[in-house]
Formats: sequence, C-alpha cells, structure tokens
Amino acid sequence: MSEPQFSLSDYLSTVREVIHLTFDEPVWVKAEIRNLSIKGGHYYLELAEKEENTDKVIASCKATIWKSTAVKIVLRFERESGIELSKDLNVLIKVKARFDPQYGFSVNIEDIDSSFTLGDIAKRYQQILARLTSEGLVNLNKSLPPPFDIENVLVIAPENAAGLGDFRKDADALNKAGVCHFVYHTATFQGNTAANSIMESLSSGLRQWAKDYVVPPDLIVIIRGGGAVNDLAYLNDYDLATLLCKRRVPIWVGIGHEKDRTILDEIAHRSFDTPSKVIAGIRNVISERSQDVMGYLQTIKLLSQHQITAYQGQNDQLINTIRTHAQNQVNTANRNLDLIKSTTQYFAQQQLKLASTQVESLMRETLLQNPRNVLAKGYAIVRSQNKAIRSVQQVGSTVSIEMQDGYIHASVSEVTNHE
Repeated sequence: MSEPQFSLSDYLSTVREVIHLTFDEPVWVKAEIRNLSIKGGHYYLELAEKEENTDKVIASCKATIWKSTAVKIVLRFERESGIELSKDLNVLIKVKARFDPQYGFSVNIEDIDSSFTLGDIAKRYQQILARLTSEGLVNLNKSLPPPFDIENVLVIAPENAAGLGDFRKDADALNKAGVCHFVYHTATFQGNTAANSIMESLSSGLRQWAKDYVVPPDLIVIIRGGGAVNDLAYLNDYDLATLLCKRRVPIWVGIGHEKDRTILDEIAHRSFDTPSKVIAGIRNVISERSQDVMGYLQTIKLLSQHQITAYQGQNDQLINTIRTHAQNQVNTANRNLDLIKSTTQYFAQQQLKLASTQVESLMRETLLQNPRNVLAKGYAIVRSQNKAIRSVQQVGSTVSIEMQDGYIHASVSEVTNHE
C-alpha cells in the first residue's frame, strides 16, 4: 500500500497534539450536568447539551474537577449560589480540553459561574409563572373560599422526613382529640421524579379518599423540610402547578424555606415557611372557629332568653283569647249538634216508613212469582235428566213436564228450532 500507516497509539497521540495546540487555553462552555460522582475528593461528571424543544442529547462528554481545584471552585459555587453542585443543573463552566490515547476525550473544569446557574433557575421559574398567569391558572386555587372549619385533611409529604415529624406532633394531638382527621400519602420531593411523584401521590390519594369518604377533604397540605435551592427547583414544574391550580380544594404548602419561593408558593391557597407553621395555621383556624362557636352560642342564649321573656306575656294573652274562642266554638257546635240530631231522627223515621212500604210490596210480588202460582196459570216446567231446561238444545231423548196437578213423562221424537 502506498498510503502511510500508523499505529493506533501514534494516531491518537497525534490527535492529542492537535487538540492541545488548538484548545490550549480554557474556554467557557454551557452544559447540563447529567451525572456526577465524587471519589477521593475528585468530581467526575457527564456533561450534555440537549435540543431545546425535544430534550434530545446532541452532544456529551466526560469532565473532571480534580481535588485540588474542587476545594476552591466547588465550595465558592455553593457558597455564592446556595446550590449544591449536583446532576440536572445547567452550568457555565470554564473547561480545558484533554485527550488521552488510552482513556479518550474529556475536559478538566477550572471554574464555575454561580450567577449563570442562579439565572437559569430564575428564568425557568419566571417562564412557568408567566405561562400560568397567561392561562388564568395562577390565582384559581387562591380564589377559593377558605374552609369555614377544618375537619379532614389530606397530607402529601416525603416519607420519614423531619418536617413531617414536626407537623405530626400537633396533628396527632388534634387527631387524638377528635378535632381533625389527617390522611397521609408520601412522595419524592427532589430529583427529576419529584414532580411526577407528587402528582401521582395526590391523584392516588384523592381516588382513595373518594372511596373511603362521602365528602372531599377540607384541605390539601403539601409539606417538606428545608433543602438546597436546587432541591427546591425540582418543584418548579408546570404540570405539577397546573394540577394543583385546578383542584377545587384549598391547598396549603409548607416547603421548609424562608427566603426562596417555589411555584407551589405562588399558586397555593396559602403558603407557609415550614411544615410546623402549616399545622399551626390549621390549629389557629380550628381555635378561631371554636371561639366563634362559643361566642355564637352565648349570643343565641341571650337572644333566646330575651325572646322567651318578650313572648311569655303575649302567650298568656293569646291563651286566654284562644280559650274564649274555643268555648264559643264548643257552644255553637253543641247547638248545631242538637239541631242535626233532631233533623237526623226525623229523616230516619221517614226512611224506615218508606222501607217498610217497599218491603211489603216486594213480598207480595215474590209471592206472585211462586212456581205453584205460575203453574196454576197454565204454565209448565220442562225437565230433562231431572234438570229444568230453557232451550231445545238441552233436550234429551226423554223429558218430564210438570203441570199444576201432575207430571207428564214423554219420549222426544222431533225437535224443531225457531227460524
């Protein structure tokens, strides 16, 4: 072969030299941290770039922050941003290309711009908020009337979280006293699955609630303890916010932070700094309603006593009036009763006379219809097989004819029907 041939090591060494000469100086690069691990103080990252609309990875490479550099730049990044360096962050990093014939291409990270990551999180936050506002969703849950009283609460929280423990100290006391009932469902509140986990937990919790109870909960509570800014950023999700906005039950959130807000704080019916403040708010509503009830009860007692006193005199007067009218009605009724009684007796006697006359007439008519009287007038009774017959269709071979003074027994030779 006339073309030159290289060993793999020679070829890759040449590539390394080209990269070294071309990218000798570090440059700033925007990328997403897809994976991150720490070993012996060294940070090993996988960087990627995605298409804006499809999240399809269009470029990726390995990166390293060596221990000597990490002590300085990672600590400064986390101190300035308040964000723990972790996967899923968008970062602006200063990198220097590195190619090794044995281990391939990677970059060494020499610096991280904390303001870029903070700006990216804030940008996504504002984009979600603007979209919810333009769609008329951001104030939907806020506009719901506050619960008059709080008796049943659905709680979504991370499992075994410290914030949940703080919440349950007072919640369990209220539950034990029979004042308020709490149903708990767990979800993941950090990482890429946080939003979906909360949505699934809420949906399954509401479905189970519909099976177990006739009325919906008075309140939906979403709580978690404190966390880093990038942990809170997982809660800034449009689909999660939309689902919560459309709930017809007031949603109270306590995400465990005082300075930073999440989208959940923007759209919730009420927002609190910590889970402890959420249960304090519930306790305050219950206490206020109890005080209102005691005040209403006292007012009702006073008004009732005044009404009883005011109407007592009127009642006595009305009773006397009723008694007078009742006695007059009784007297009138007695007179009418006597008149009706005499009238009834008169008509009864007339009816008896008429009935007696009709009975006598019927008796005479009945006697006239006696069979012996009928036979005496020349009529006869024809019998066939000892039964009186009225039609030639009933005639047998012999007949018996009863006359006034005896019987005629005859054989039938011919039967003629009337045409």
